[in-house]
Amino acid sequence: MRTTNERIRVGARGDTVEFQPIVELVGRAVDAAGVAIIVVGTLLATVLAAIRRRRQAGVYRGYRRRVGRSILLGLEFLVAGDIIRTVAVAPTYESVGVLAVIVGIRTFLSFSLELEITGRWPWQKPVAEAKD
Repeated sequence: MRTTNERIRVGARGDTVEFQPIVELVGRAVDAAGVAIIVVGTLLATVLAAIRRRRQAGVYRGYRRRVGRSILLGLEFLVAGDIIRTVAVAPTYESVGVLAVIVGIRTFLSFSLELEITGRWPWQKPVAEAKD
């Protein structure tokens, strides 16, 4: 038996559209975008590092920074997909608890990556760089 929260009435005839499959599809699309961002970002960083390998010093630091940024952005999309699917589709105490654990782990990963990339916590001001 479906609840009224899972259906949306559209049209003059009172046709219904199922809400759950649409939200599930949107959640999967956001997840896929997150994975694509990580993969494409890593591939792009690898290609750029390979091209600059012989011309510039410090290529490895730039490579790590680019890969880290693509992972951070991809994690944001993955968290958004989890939120969409968990809260909008089936908000039970168990699913919200699982979501909280997933978001906590991913937030810890994001902070760790931010510290690794920039050398400071996200809430710290950047150190002014010396001008030439």
